[in-house]
Amino acid sequence: MDDFRNKLARFMYGRYGTDQLNTALLVMYFLLLIINVFTRLIIIDILMWSVFIWTVFRTFSRNIYKRQKENRIFLNYWNPVKSEILLSARRLREIQTHRFRRCPQCKTVLRLPRRTGKHLVRCPRCQNRFHVRIII
Repeated sequence: MDDFRNKLARFMYGRYGTDQLNTALLVMYFLLLIINVFTRLIIIDILMWSVFIWTVFRTFSRNIYKRQKENRIFLNYWNPVKSEILLSARRLREIQTHRFRRCPQCKTVLRLPRRTGKHLVRCPRCQNRFHVRIII
């Protein structure tokens, strides 16, 4: 087993390997694979295999600078989406005890305790005071 591991390490030396974009491409590949099981469309099949080939190409590429640049561009788009998804998941987890509202001035999301009625709230970021109505 150690011999195989050493051969693999020597083969991958100087190659890019995996990153967040490769992980996203593999997730996309498996989603397309599941869709293809039910639809059997040739366009999805072609798209699925092109994503897989692109992932393999990126993994074994020796042009590390270009692969890092592609990953940075991907992360510039993915990180805001990821933060919104995580915020939505947090809102769902804390729906029993808290409410989330945005400050009208600086658009910061505030986490408020769940108390029904109308309240005067001060934003910790911009010190703006505004009224919030919590119904349920």
